[in-house]
Amino acid sequence: MTASPITPSPITRCVPDPVRWRLGIRYDGSAFSGWAAQPGRRTVQGELELWLRRVLGLDQPPRLVCAGRTDAGVHARGQVAHVDLGPDTVMDPEALRWRLSRALPGDLAVTDLRRAPAGFDARFAAVWRRYCYRIADLDTIKDPLTRGFVVSIPYRLDVDRLNTAGRTLLGLRDFGAFCKRREGATTVRTLLDLSARRRDDGPEAGLVELTVRADAFCHSMVRCLAGALVEIGSARRGLDWLSAVAAAGVRSSTVRVMPAHGLTLEEVGYPPEDQLAERASQARSRRTLPGAESDRQLEPSHD
Repeated sequence: MTASPITPSPITRCVPDPVRWRLGIRYDGSAFSGWAAQPGRRTVQGELELWLRRVLGLDQPPRLVCAGRTDAGVHARGQVAHVDLGPDTVMDPEALRWRLSRALPGDLAVTDLRRAPAGFDARFAAVWRRYCYRIADLDTIKDPLTRGFVVSIPYRLDVDRLNTAGRTLLGLRDFGAFCKRREGATTVRTLLDLSARRRDDGPEAGLVELTVRADAFCHSMVRCLAGALVEIGSARRGLDWLSAVAAAGVRSSTVRVMPAHGLTLEEVGYPPEDQLAERASQARSRRTLPGAESDRQLEPSHD
């Protein structure tokens, strides 16, 4: 009896999984064309990927994913991003952060660098983003040292009116009236906070700060909300106007998109580590209002 020939098993090569790293980032957005890399333009993502490649000696720039894509001129004090690097990339996170601090331009800094916990995704695992819009109104002494981060307006704002208006917009709704729509992307968001305060001490005394916090944002949403509230706070329009604009669900020419330089991404919130993966999965699902027929996916947080 002749033995059957033995067919060799195909060789299976195991490719090690990449290692995910979490970065905390700050930047002065004045000279950047926003976060997202664009050919021929200076962007936050482009600068960081360039210097990560150089400092780590990589053949190709690694790809960064951020929590909220800021527009041209918008600043960040609490931006979060992640990057996946090969497991053979030899690095000490604190040493790399120090080397980046020496290499990066003065308007960009990596403030934190650490191995990300399981399930972490800078974009999808985030549960909220908090922005602050800073305004110097008619009676505020203008500080030349902060002019790149504060917008001046020629009329007085009533903080109580601002807060009353802000409360009417809270909750889950279609914010199409306050966004630049993008084909195939939903404008449904959950607004968690829209409030104002006037600083009463320190070098920023007199400034009006608008805090805007939501699960995510669509394009220009924060600056449009700020523009709408300024109309109310200056008593140039009333709450009936705001209600009508919000109900229309489409961009109105009466809502001013406030200048970018007054806006700063302050903080990004994440759930406990054991809930990161579940949150990321939920955020990838499609979002609609109750009873609505829309089936458009939630786009990346953006402002």
